[in-house]
Formats: sequence, structure tokens, C-alpha cells
Amino acid sequence: MKFKCRLKIILWERGISQGEFAKRINVSQHAISSFVTGKSLPKFENVYRICEELDMKINEIWIKENE
Repeated sequence: MKFKCRLKIILWERGISQGEFAKRINVSQHAISSFVTGKSLPKFENVYRICEELDMKINEIWIKENE
């Protein structure tokens, strides 16, 4: 199953840099960059932190792509 990450757009809309967001959820900026570019999917605990910090549901951040 493939997913498209909307995190870059969401952060841009809210005026939050990737570095700032990484600090807020206690992960590296490199990790955020990997999530945004689709190079890796975050661990569950990081997904939870991302969703909680943005006050969004997981399916609003990661959209399932048609295969």
C-alpha cells in the first residue's frame, strides 16, 4: 500500500518550518524530511505525535494512493 504525505503542505499553510515542527514533536529534521518526501513512513509513536500536534486525523495527513 502506498501513501502520499501532505505534511509539507500542511506545515506551509500553517507557517511552520520543518525544523520547528521537528522540535515540537521531538524528532530530527531529517526524519520530517524523510516523511515529507515519502522516503520513509514514521513509526506509530511519531504518527501519533504528528496527528496530536496538528490536531488532525491520520487520513488527513497521509492519503492512500490508488495502486
